[in-house]
Amino acid sequence: MSKSRIIAQWFQIALGLLVFSFGVHLTIFANIGLAPWDCLGMGVAAHTPFNYGMVMTCMSVAILLIDLALKERIGYGTIIDALLTGNFVQAFNDHSPLTPCANLWTGIAMMLVGFVFMAVGMWIYMRGEQCCGPRDALLVGLGKRLPQVPIGVVQIILWSAVTVIGWLLGGPVGIGTLLSAFGAGAVMQAVYQLLHFEPRDIVHRDVIEINHQLLK
Repeated sequence: MSKSRIIAQWFQIALGLLVFSFGVHLTIFANIGLAPWDCLGMGVAAHTPFNYGMVMTCMSVAILLIDLALKERIGYGTIIDALLTGNFVQAFNDHSPLTPCANLWTGIAMMLVGFVFMAVGMWIYMRGEQCCGPRDALLVGLGKRLPQVPIGVVQIILWSAVTVIGWLLGGPVGIGTLLSAFGAGAVMQAVYQLLHFEPRDIVHRDVIEINHQLLK
């Protein structure tokens, strides 16, 4: 693969994360409770001088280091995700003309639309073929170390722990939290079916493989 193709994929990954981040922004402004990791990010931000975006970036970098300790494959996509996503969401939160929803049903509708943008963003991102984000890598790493526990159960345990900590720190929890936990995946699957996209068919390349290609 040429260097220009690799660099083009980096821009593709960044574009995917921008679309994904707009979806996250919509789920926040739905104002009916946050997804587990966003709940934790907001909770931590409430007790620090940092905004949500900076907290999410710091958390992502910390999780990235845990992924490395777990010896998970890390790609440039993982690194770009860790550095950009939280800041993209914060930029949308700061400059969006939207206002937080004041009606439950409007909030649910906005959250569902947010899930669609998140799914499309992940579709663009994953086609860059440079590994998954830090939190997905963490889930995979934990799943490998708990082989007797179904990966879905591992995800529920992880998300539950993250949500409880976020809630204790003052992060917003509500019906949107449940929608995020159970509805985001369903919307993502529906979008992927419409796009005829199968994530498991993607052959990812980690940093070592990409560096080898860049040095050729």
